[in-house]
Amino acid sequence: MRRVSFLVLLVLVLVPSAWSASGRDLFLEGCASCHGMDARGVEGKGPDLHGAGAAAADFYLSTGRMPLSEPTEQPLRTEPAYKDEDIDALVEYIGSLGGPAIPVVHPEDGSLRLGLELFSDNCAGCHHISAAGGIVTGAVAPSLADATPTQIAEAIRTGPYVMPRFGPEEIDQHELDSIVRYVELTKNPDDRGGWGIGHVGPVPEGMVAWLFAGAVLVLVARLIGKRAE
Repeated sequence: MRRVSFLVLLVLVLVPSAWSASGRDLFLEGCASCHGMDARGVEGKGPDLHGAGAAAADFYLSTGRMPLSEPTEQPLRTEPAYKDEDIDALVEYIGSLGGPAIPVVHPEDGSLRLGLELFSDNCAGCHHISAAGGIVTGAVAPSLADATPTQIAEAIRTGPYVMPRFGPEEIDQHELDSIVRYVELTKNPDDRGGWGIGHVGPVPEGMVAWLFAGAVLVLVARLIGKRAE
């Protein structure tokens, strides 16, 4: 009996779960050419994934940024290459190599005012205050319109591509919830009392307002001039 128990324990320790084994099979098939058979990376192709964590794996796979056909290209959002269950298996396997777990986020617990303030200070320079995306040196800052709350939190915690990484020391849980709450608002902003004009931001919207007002003033002036004649 003791011998059987010892063998069972040995199997549990040395043999990965069925989920992880499936994830490793998928990894060897679709990821190893760039990240190496042992996930230690391949120079010039892909980085070492030990310590990358489930958060990074879930972000890149669930947004379709990985796998890349060309390793030197910027990973851009597209349709995921894997089914949900395969993504879960890959994330489980890569997560077993160490690194941050998928963050838990609760936008409803965040502060909208604080989220706006933090997003303005840390994110708007690249993603625009309306989270519509923009251009930065050497990269495209994507629109966040299609990002889920979890994906936003994953990006903040892992810093994909050229984006800086913000750990709990820089952005705590309440601040994380607040940023995500603000980004969620930008997807369906409240245009009460005004015209959104595509939500392209305050400066372009202000220019449109000035041009519209100027055109109205010119029209009024011409009408007044005709009456005077």
